[in-house]
Amino acid sequence: MIGAADFIESARARGFAFYTGVPCSYLQPFINYAISDKNLAYVPAANEGDAVAIAAGATLGGKRAVVMMQNSGLGNAVSPLTSLNAIFRLPALLIITLRGEPGGAGDEPQHQLMGEITQRMLELMQIPHRYFPTKITEIAAVLDELEEHIAKTSLPFALVMKKNSVSPFPLPAPAITTARYPKISGESGEARPSRGSVLRSIAANTGNRDIVIATTGFTGRVLYGIADRPNFFYMVGSMGCASSIALGLALSRKDLRVIVLDGDGAALMRLGAMSTIGAAAPQNLLHILLDNECHDSTGGQATVTAQTDLAAVAAACGYARVQRTVDPGQLVAALRATTAGPHFVHVKTLPGEDTELTRPKITPPEVARRLMEHIALLSPEVK
Repeated sequence: MIGAADFIESARARGFAFYTGVPCSYLQPFINYAISDKNLAYVPAANEGDAVAIAAGATLGGKRAVVMMQNSGLGNAVSPLTSLNAIFRLPALLIITLRGEPGGAGDEPQHQLMGEITQRMLELMQIPHRYFPTKITEIAAVLDELEEHIAKTSLPFALVMKKNSVSPFPLPAPAITTARYPKISGESGEARPSRGSVLRSIAANTGNRDIVIATTGFTGRVLYGIADRPNFFYMVGSMGCASSIALGLALSRKDLRVIVLDGDGAALMRLGAMSTIGAAAPQNLLHILLDNECHDSTGGQATVTAQTDLAAVAAACGYARVQRTVDPGQLVAALRATTAGPHFVHVKTLPGEDTELTRPKITPPEVARRLMEHIALLSPEVK
């Protein structure tokens, strides 16, 4: 058994200072230590897939990230691990607890099957893994292997944590927070703009220090056709993860403005991410949701947003500002606003396209590398 500080401080010395995840009793010392240290970032995610995406955003922002989860939640993380990290070549250190360990300590029945297949799942996803170190003398070798793997592949590496690997660490007293539920401004109206017209306004009113994350589907493809820029990130796969990527990036580079272009179907798929954004309260995040009430890229099947008020959801989640609009002028005003976020803009749009769809000629790894190089060249602004 080791102490939480033994591993975390060794990892910090190698640049790992951004933590996110979902609690497990095995991880309690790690999470408590990360919460207690003001020089470490810890973002509690609504689910394991969101945590992987938050870490991916931090990686794009130049941070080295650690994702913590129980093995029962590994299935929730499969989508971003296989269609975000693997496709864009974004590394992360995964710490996954081995609940239901075969031949190990007794555990609850829901952990039995996952305990048997955890390592096989990692192998299927081509994620190398080792057991989490339980001796101080083992830590350096494990981190050396992690470093070598990242240098060669830019892909995730997993440590599988058995019970009683880390000695207890007390939970610090929680900070007292006051919930905020902003009044929603604006209105939708009947005359909806096209997605293309909205994206053209965004492209025309964003600058070099605006990092734009475009959700998977037609949104990224249309934006690419309008203007391809190094500060634009075109998602593929990992549906619903765009806002979590934006959150991780916004928290890791607070001097830049991060704009996420989300979709109704994507937002519904991981609605808990909005609660995490509201709680984390990044002042530099602008969340624009383009809502055409359908899954356009798969044939136009309806979503349920004709009956779901996503602006009201954002307000209930504690965004600083929430507005509805179909007016291009109001959208431009939101893009030019300097008030603190997170700011949520709900735009009802027409289904279909008013422009020819193209597929990016630049590959996903090139998109990620280009963005990371662009961000690295933008020195933090002194405020």
